Amino acid sequence: MDRGNRRIQSLDDYFIGLSKRREKGAYFYRINRISDEVSRFLFKYYDAARKSGVVIEGKIANPTEGNLAYYSEMMGMDFQMSIGFISSSLQRWLPRMSMAQREYVADSMYDTLDGLKRAGKTENMLKNAYIKFMCWLYYKFERIVNRLGQEDVPKLLYWGSVSNYELLLISILADAGCDVVLVQPAGDLGYPKPDRNPERPLEYEVPGGKEFPADFSLKKLVHEAEKAEQNKKVFGDLPGLMNCTNAWMEGKGLADILRAPAARGDREDLFYNCYCRINGVEDKLTYANELYQFYLSFKNEKRQLVIVNETIPKPGPDEIMKIRRGNYKEFDQMLAGLTANIQYPASQMLKGLMVRAFAEVLTEEWKKNGGNLNRLMNKAVYLLCWMKRYQGQLFQNWRMPQIGCFIYMGGCRDASEALFMKYLARIPVDVLILCPNLNVQCCLEDPLLYEMNYQTSMAMDKFPEQNAGLHIGTAAYHAERELDSLLYEDSGMFRDQQFGKANTVTLRTMDREIKILWDNDLKFRPNFSTAGGVVNLPVIFAKMSGVKDKNVENYWISIKQLMTPDTLVVNQAPFISPAAPNPMKMYAAEFFKNKRLLRNKIKTHPSYQYGFLREEMQEHILDKLEALIEQKLIKGTFENGTEYTIISVALNLPKEVTRLIQKFDFTKKNPKLIYINASEILVSLEDSIYTAFLNLLGFDVLFFIPTGYNIERHFNKKLMEEHQIGDYVYDLQVPDWEQVPAAFHTSWRDKIFKRG
Repeated sequence: MDRGNRRIQSLDDYFIGLSKRREKGAYFYRINRISDEVSRFLFKYYDAARKSGVVIEGKIANPTEGNLAYYSEMMGMDFQMSIGFISSSLQRWLPRMSMAQREYVADSMYDTLDGLKRAGKTENMLKNAYIKFMCWLYYKFERIVNRLGQEDVPKLLYWGSVSNYELLLISILADAGCDVVLVQPAGDLGYPKPDRNPERPLEYEVPGGKEFPADFSLKKLVHEAEKAEQNKKVFGDLPGLMNCTNAWMEGKGLADILRAPAARGDREDLFYNCYCRINGVEDKLTYANELYQFYLSFKNEKRQLVIVNETIPKPGPDEIMKIRRGNYKEFDQMLAGLTANIQYPASQMLKGLMVRAFAEVLTEEWKKNGGNLNRLMNKAVYLLCWMKRYQGQLFQNWRMPQIGCFIYMGGCRDASEALFMKYLARIPVDVLILCPNLNVQCCLEDPLLYEMNYQTSMAMDKFPEQNAGLHIGTAAYHAERELDSLLYEDSGMFRDQQFGKANTVTLRTMDREIKILWDNDLKFRPNFSTAGGVVNLPVIFAKMSGVKDKNVENYWISIKQLMTPDTLVVNQAPFISPAAPNPMKMYAAEFFKNKRLLRNKIKTHPSYQYGFLREEMQEHILDKLEALIEQKLIKGTFENGTEYTIISVALNLPKEVTRLIQKFDFTKKNPKLIYINASEILVSLEDSIYTAFLNLLGFDVLFFIPTGYNIERHFNKKLMEEHQIGDYVYDLQVPDWEQVPAAFHTSWRDKIFKRG
């Protein structure tokens, strides 16, 4: 067999049979840099060496004492510097080698030892090298020497920094007819120069190659390559069609999207789509009309369109149940399992694009979220549900170069929505995200995203699809809205009914402070605040026990002084009797299932009593009803069906209460309830629910209990402050309030000395 340097034209030459090679013989190269091409080659070569050769990672271990003892027993310790001696020794030591194979190895080993001799090595050093080579051939490379000269050339892969004697033996095998690839992640640093043929092995010049990463290893290469092979089995051959996203655009926003897909570019291996977010508006007066005209033009082009406003509806239980999934322990296993849900029989090309996009965005998300498989699984299921929901609308009768369009008015509210936008942008879909209101942030971050920014903000939550629903503000209207922003944002000033949501905070006060705070606007009370469109309402919820100085006349006067026009008064217990008619009681069980309040069912029920109220106030009532149940403020909730009593009471408030709620402005004076129980009759469960519910709605609630008796027995926790204002007095009768004077009586002495 010819020796010397045999050059390859490409790495694939390594896999050509011996008889078909341009130069008959083996190839021997060292690789010092990495690239995608080299990675693919190394995995393929590793697989070949594993099947019909040898893989060395690290170092070839020196012969052990046992190895040397066996060699001495079988071969003796004689040594002669001749080809005949080496050949006859190989016949006894490696009897399965053919005559031709022995000749290849003997000739090559003799040349190597002769080179050492000419380099000045002693006879004993040559003998030691010879014995080391023989042991290595027997214990490490027997399966190579038995294949030398065959059409399927044996392979040797050495991974690491090779030593001098290792390189000498590898060169012997290469000369004898073994393909060798020497991979040096550290490069030629420490690479020994052989005494014979110093240019061998040749270095393979890697086009576009990079240095090996610090953590790169043969094990990692094999793992990634096997994963790629597994993905190929799972996903099949992915289409060669790629996305050209935004590169064709001219920065014209809506006009770019209206450009026909066929006019965006002419390469058949690309689809040209748009992925754009427009923040703010250029002109408030024309913005809505521009969107409507864009919509009409788009529909005239007969292109597929999906419009979503404010939020992408979350997948329902039926949609989630249709996603086939299992229990996964690894990301690759999960990806392969979930990908089976992606189907599009009408076009295998489109299915391949959808599979590739799904794998791409999910892999990126996996790297970002720190390896939390359960959290990623939830996002992946949502993504698959949305894919199934919208793909029929976006890809009806799809064929190249068609591009559908997904318009999201309002911007992404959470990570799941952002992931869906990333996915859509990587398949044949134009993705347009409109965020006219600069006070509402879109959470989507993606390097592929093209953004257009305007300084003007405009509140608009619906895309104008119909002329009947199109509302365009005049210049005066928008000027007034801007003035509102200047006057009412972070200024402490508020316009009428500015807020639709509120939470209550119960104030802890001294008893004398209650009269001071009672008739004040909420915005002037301590701890009033607004954040994110929600008002924190500081309210009073207190119990006044006893009668000051046992002065009953002044006691009634002090109560009457608290009766504002927005104050309701309960004169005796119980206010709501358990036996009182309640039309909502029979439906309460229908309105609450699986510990969840069914709002839509309540609001559409024929017996629902609050339909005349402002929409935001109806939601406020239902919010607080839900809170009263969830927080278990009333004893027996989720224990003996008390939650249904809570619902029946909260949905059957007296007309006087609903009228106060309708006009309640969260930044102004709040409605009140004064509850007087001068008798020994206990407060009913329904009354406890009623007062606690009004407190959550934002009412000031004040109990006057001259007896000091317990009225909190139905509360699960301490909800109100108790103030001891005097001695306990019994058997009082609540007077006719029309007969009670509005001010305290004063004597002539008090007037002189100004004592009250």
